[in-house]
Parts: sequence; C-alpha cells; structure tokens
Amino acid sequence: MARSILHMLTPLKHMSPFDVNMAVDAGFETLVTYTGVDLADVTSLTQDSIFSRAPADGVRTGIFIGGKNAEDALDMMDRAKKAFVPPFINHLFADPAGSFTTGAAMVAEVSRALKARFGTDLKGKRIVIFGGAGVVAYVAAVIGALEGARSVLVGHDGEERVSKIAFTMKWRFGIEVGAVDGSTPEARRAAIAEADVILSAGPAGIPILSAEDLESAPRLLVASDVNAVPPAGIAGIDVNAVDVPLPVGKGVGIGALAVGNVKYQTQSQLFRRMLAAEEPLCLDFRDAYRLAVEIAG
Repeated sequence: MARSILHMLTPLKHMSPFDVNMAVDAGFETLVTYTGVDLADVTSLTQDSIFSRAPADGVRTGIFIGGKNAEDALDMMDRAKKAFVPPFINHLFADPAGSFTTGAAMVAEVSRALKARFGTDLKGKRIVIFGGAGVVAYVAAVIGALEGARSVLVGHDGEERVSKIAFTMKWRFGIEVGAVDGSTPEARRAAIAEADVILSAGPAGIPILSAEDLESAPRLLVASDVNAVPPAGIAGIDVNAVDVPLPVGKGVGIGALAVGNVKYQTQSQLFRRMLAAEEPLCLDFRDAYRLAVEIAG
C-alpha cells in the first residue's frame, strides 16, 4: 500500500504546529508543509500532487488548507477541486486556524444544550455573534443560518465591515445573515436585546459582555465563549463551564474547554476519515458540524 501523504498549504509564514500535530497523531505517515501559498499557486501544487501517484492512491493523498481567513480557505478549496482531473483526485480538508472545526464544535455544543436544557433546537433562534469579523464567527453564523437560525454578526468597530462579510455569505451560501454595530456598550446591549443564543468569538482575554449587559437579554437560553484566556469574554462563563447557570436570567453558559474538547475530537476524526475512506473526501465546516453534533451528543 502507498504511504499516506498530507500536503499542508497555508498563505501564512508558518504552518500551524497544532494542525501538524493533529495530522501526525491521526496517522498520516508523511507531512509536507507549503507556506506563503496564494490562490494562484493552488492549481499547480494540486496537479503536482495528483499526477505523481496512480489514481488508486488518491485516497492515500490529502491536501489540507490552513491560514486565518475563511473566504481565502474556501476559495483555495474551490481552486483545488477545479484542478483535479478525474480519476486523479485527492482528499481535501480546509480548517484555517482550526476555526472551521472550532466554530462547528461551538454551534454543536449550543445545539446540545438547547435540546438538553430547554427541549428545543436552533431553528428560529436569534444567534448573536461577537468577534463577527473572525473565522469562528463566520463559521458559526453560516452553520446557524443553514440550520434555520437567524444569525447576526456584531462588529466591534461598527456595522460596515460585518455587513460586507454577511453579503459574501449570502453570495456564497444563499443565506441571510444580519450585521449590527457593537462599538459601544449601548450598541452591544441593543444587539443582544432579542438574543436566544450569544456566542463570543472575540480576541482572547478581552471582556465583551458583563453581567449587567446580560440583563439586556431576557430571552437568552445559551451563551458560549471560546476565549480561554482570562478575563472571560462573557461574564460567568469560565473555561470549564458546561451548562453553568449565567449570572442573570434562565440561560446557561458553555466555556472554551467544553468547545475545545469537541473541536479536538472533530478535527482528529476528520483526518482519520481521510485515511480510512475508500473514495476521496472534500471536507469543510459543514462536514465538521455534522460530526461535531454526533460527538457532542
């Protein structure tokens, strides 16, 4: 049997050691990293990887796409798919900054808590997402909208930038995602006034919502914070929180380690699926979400 090879592409200066470790521990025998990769490089790199092996060895060859931008990773994935020449096809897996699997795990944990604690699901829920310009927020917003929720991105520097991101989501996925200003305490409180779910995916160590702020969200059922660096992004949610009562109201909180546990298992199992598959796979955050829901329970 041909050795398993994973070609890892990133537009950044370095490939993430986290992703390298995950791929090795999942069982890939040979890893090769390519840094400073832009969209124009993807076709030639992809075709070099497919034509150097027999078609039957496509299932032993993978292309992983990293980076720190959701749109860039999705564009690279599309370019790689177009570069395949059947029957010469490899596996593809995009997870920039680990955020595709993190966002998927975050929404999966929220879905679990909604069902377990309140007997409901994501459909029709208003999900307000802080850190709206980041990859985790991007993934959470798209997954939420695809699941029938009303996703809203909150911009810490105003509405303009997150409105542009919401527009690209509509163009790419055919979904409606809202965008609101979160540049002041008053704006943040207005943003969560009708929230059923609040997600905090902002920079580590930056408090976003206080207990007093949460009083402005009387409908809140579940809040989740992926910030693992003190202080908490949302008051009352420490890193170990699993359905912990919030400081006010009836809602519960989910912390970074609970999300991280599901994220870790999701990324690892997606790598293992590539190694076990009999046909080449193409994996993004939608695949990660389906698996994360199974893992979260």
